[in-house]
Amino acid sequence: MVFSSAIFLFVFLPATLFAYYVIHPRYKNCLLLLASIFFYSWGEPKNVFVMLASILINYALALFICKLRTRRIAQNLVFAIAILFNVGLLFYFKYIDFAIKNFNFVFHSNLNQKNIALPIGISFFTFQILSYVIDVKREKVPVQKNPLDLGLYISFFPQLIAGPIVRYIDVNEQIQNRSINIEKFSNGCIRFMIGFSKKILIADQLASYIDSIFSKHGISAPCAWFGIIAYTLQIYFDFSGYSDMAIGLGKMFGFDFLENFNYPYISKSVKEFWRRWHISLSQWFRDYVYIPLGGSRVGKIRTLANLFVVWALTGFWHGASWNFVFWGLYYFVFLVLERSKWGKVVDKMPSWLQHFYTIIVFVFGWIFFREIDLKSSLEYIRNLFKVDANMWIDFIWNIDRKFIFCIVAGILFSTPIIPALRKRFGNKSDIAYDISVFALFIIAIAFLLGKGFSPFLYFRF
Repeated sequence: MVFSSAIFLFVFLPATLFAYYVIHPRYKNCLLLLASIFFYSWGEPKNVFVMLASILINYALALFICKLRTRRIAQNLVFAIAILFNVGLLFYFKYIDFAIKNFNFVFHSNLNQKNIALPIGISFFTFQILSYVIDVKREKVPVQKNPLDLGLYISFFPQLIAGPIVRYIDVNEQIQNRSINIEKFSNGCIRFMIGFSKKILIADQLASYIDSIFSKHGISAPCAWFGIIAYTLQIYFDFSGYSDMAIGLGKMFGFDFLENFNYPYISKSVKEFWRRWHISLSQWFRDYVYIPLGGSRVGKIRTLANLFVVWALTGFWHGASWNFVFWGLYYFVFLVLERSKWGKVVDKMPSWLQHFYTIIVFVFGWIFFREIDLKSSLEYIRNLFKVDANMWIDFIWNIDRKFIFCIVAGILFSTPIIPALRKRFGNKSDIAYDISVFALFIIAIAFLLGKGFSPFLYFRF
C-alpha cells in the first residue's frame, strides 16, 4: 500500500484515524502497531515476517547489550552480533544477487542468482533499527523493554516505506507521551496534502515522459536536456512529497518527525546541497559512520578515507549497482574539492554563479543515478552536447504543453517562493494558503481517480 493510492486515502487512513481517536489512550500504540503491520502486509504478505523477526531479534539483542554493561567484552560481542545480523539481513535481501553477479564475473564462475524479492522499505527500517541498537550501546537512550513499543517505532507506517529515517533518540519519548490538538492535526493535514499534490500533480505527471526518454538510445540534445531536467524535478517532488506526507501523517497521530528536505535546489555549493537533501540519511551517515571513523579530526589522509567510505556507502545504500557507488563517489570528489582551494573560489563567485555551478553538479549527478550503468550514463551525457539547430526547432515545435507546464511548475515550487510570500503578507495569507493547498489536493485526487478536469488542455496547440 502506498500513500498515493485510493485504498489508502479513502479506506485505510480514515479508518485508522477514527479508531485512533476513539480508542482508550492505553491502546493507541497497539492500534498503530497493528495498523502498520496491516499496511505493510498489504503489499508484502510474506516479507512482513522478515520485518517482525528483525524487530524481535533486535529487541532481545538490545536487552542483552543493556544487561552486559559491566562486562564490556561480552557486551561488545553481542553488539557485534547485532551489527552483523542487521547488515547481513540487508545484504542478503538487497545485495546478494549483486555479489553473486560480480563473483561470477571476477572468477568466471556460474553461480545461480537467488532472485529474492526485496522487502519494501528494508533499507529504511534496517537503518532505524541500527540507530536504536547503537544508541543503546552508547547509553544515549534507555533500552525499550516493551517489544510492542519498539515494534511501533520500527514499523510505524508513515515513515516505513520511504522515510525519513527516524532515529529512536528523536521519538523515544513521543512513543509513550505525545500530545495532539486541533492545530497540530490541521498542520498535519495541510502537510500531507502538500506532499500528496507534489507526488500526483508533478512527480507522477513527469514520470511517463522521463521513462520514454531514458528508454531510448541516440536521443537528440534537446530531448536529453529536457529529460534530465524533468528527472531532476521528478525525483525531488516524488521523494520530498513522500517525506511531506510522512511528516503530516505523523502529526495527525501526535508525532513530530524531523525535516528531510529543505529546498535543496537553491543551494550554492555541493556541501550545502547535502545539508538540504535527504537530511535524515546525511545525518545518519555522519553520526554512525563518519564520526565513529574519526571524522575530520584524524588528519587529511584519514579524513579523505573517511569521506570516501561514507560516500561509497551512501551510493551503495541507494541500490545494488556500481552506478550507485559511482554516483556516491561523484559527490565525494566535489565535496573534497570544496574542502580545497576550489571551495574558496566557489565562495568568491557571484551568487548566481554559485547556484549555476551547484545546479550543473546535481543535474549531471542524476544522470548516473537514473541510468543503469556507467556506459549508458556517458552515452546520455554525450547526447546532451550534440550540435544541430534543427533538433531544437523540431523539439520545441512538437513539445507537449503538459510536459512544459509540469517543468515550469516544478522549477517554481522547488524554490521557497511560497514561504517568502507568506512571510511578505503575514497572517493575511494563511487562509488563502490553506484554501489553495486544499484546492490542489482535490485536483490531485481527481487525477488519481482518472476523472479530473485537466487544466493542461489549455496548453495544447
